[in-house]
Amino acid sequence: MPIEEAAAWIRQADGLLITAGAGMGIDSGLPDFRGPGGFWGVYPALGRARIAFEAIANPAAFERNPALAWGFYGHRLALYRQTKPHAGFAMLQALAEKLERGAFVFTSNVDGHFRKAGFAAERICEVHGSIHHLQCAAACSDEIWSADSFQPEVDNENCRLMGDPPLCPRCGQLARPNILMFGDWQWLERRSALQQQNLQRWLATVDRLVTLEIGAGTQVATVRHFSERQPGRLIRLNPDEPEIARHPDALALPLGALAGLKQLYQALA
Repeated sequence: MPIEEAAAWIRQADGLLITAGAGMGIDSGLPDFRGPGGFWGVYPALGRARIAFEAIANPAAFERNPALAWGFYGHRLALYRQTKPHAGFAMLQALAEKLERGAFVFTSNVDGHFRKAGFAAERICEVHGSIHHLQCAAACSDEIWSADSFQPEVDNENCRLMGDPPLCPRCGQLARPNILMFGDWQWLERRSALQQQNLQRWLATVDRLVTLEIGAGTQVATVRHFSERQPGRLIRLNPDEPEIARHPDALALPLGALAGLKQLYQALA
């Protein structure tokens, strides 16, 4: 059975590279933004205004309408803070503890849930940044700081920030999440670049690598492309797009994040 083969691969590995896309968060109750219908179902005010995800998740939105842009990101920040990572995160940690070199996380998710679930900060690479960190919207400097002190109050019906937005401590202008957005030339990538350096150092210590990709789709294919470029074996968990092309040693499992991780965990028990 494929799940038994995947478990055998992990058993033989000395390091586990966990690559995760948006599908990793669905079992925690986080919304799925695939397609305008799904996105506007979560943000009906943006649906009424016919504002697509690509238009609001865009630095231009902070220039046009800061209250609306921070209504969207403030709601997401509060949601990610309130939501508990699902049990699959703990299963991944348990699997990693059995391996000589442990695990490293590479994710396009900005929700911070791997860190919240207990993964070490130095073993996480958030390639698109994190909503829990801020930067100047005008990129007046390369400073990136924690969003912990910002407690957004959002009018969810109208997707608008009710209070004051966060400001840059250096120039006093509007701050924004340190997230790579669509059409984004102002994103400060220093934090993510340092994480990628940590990842490359870790990869250099691993001889028998297995990449376990979870919930990474083709719409934003950063994670899929990264997974397929790695040496060693690749296991892909994806209920909708499990196919793997041009990889000599791979298993495609049409399973969601939590269901797939439960089966792997049981097979490795």
